[in-house]
Amino acid sequence: MADTRIPKKEWSVPIRINHWAMVISILVLIVTGFYIAYPFTVFSGETVDKFLMGDMRFYHILFGILLVFIGIWRCYLALFSRFHADWKDFFAWVDLKNMLQQIKFYLLLTRKPPEHKFLYGPLQSLAYGGCMLMLFGIIVTGVILTGACYHAGLIGWAYKLLKPVETLLGGLAMVRIIHHILTWLFILFGGVHLYMAFWYDAVFQEGTVSSMIGGRVFRKAHH
Repeated sequence: MADTRIPKKEWSVPIRINHWAMVISILVLIVTGFYIAYPFTVFSGETVDKFLMGDMRFYHILFGILLVFIGIWRCYLALFSRFHADWKDFFAWVDLKNMLQQIKFYLLLTRKPPEHKFLYGPLQSLAYGGCMLMLFGIIVTGVILTGACYHAGLIGWAYKLLKPVETLLGGLAMVRIIHHILTWLFILFGGVHLYMAFWYDAVFQEGTVSSMIGGRVFRKAHH
């Protein structure tokens, strides 16, 4: 007899919009950021007509500001959302026994999956919690790097506020290095996240990947 699958709402519309807005922003920031750090092409023609670096900086700053508001929105959803995927789900890792079970399951040492007590599994909650810290770090270092060039307006005020952080980190050069390292960590996180999402979908066949579009997973009915 074929498995009976029951659709279950997993992700709310705001969470899904926030997720894809963050993905798009981070992708644009990675591409523009690498061009700013290592310009890999120059168009032919008159110098006066070449403004690719300026455009890249504009889009980098634009999507950086967008990422700030997306991050604030995600924090709001974590604290005040009426739907699950709130701040408590980020602490699933404190159940060390369940986390050990998930590690054994991922290493193929057992066929028994970890208990689904929270929206995130223990290792997921640890990874996503770390991602939020990385997001905070790359925003802070990005604001410092931008504010060092623009001293007026809100960005100038934010730079003055974060000037002690710049000094604590060892100056602008070190802030840039940290910003660069965090970029590579986001690339690593994205690769692992994609792999695990497709792996989980292939093993459990619950529509995990498509759930971030449609909002629903399809779990086996318990008879």
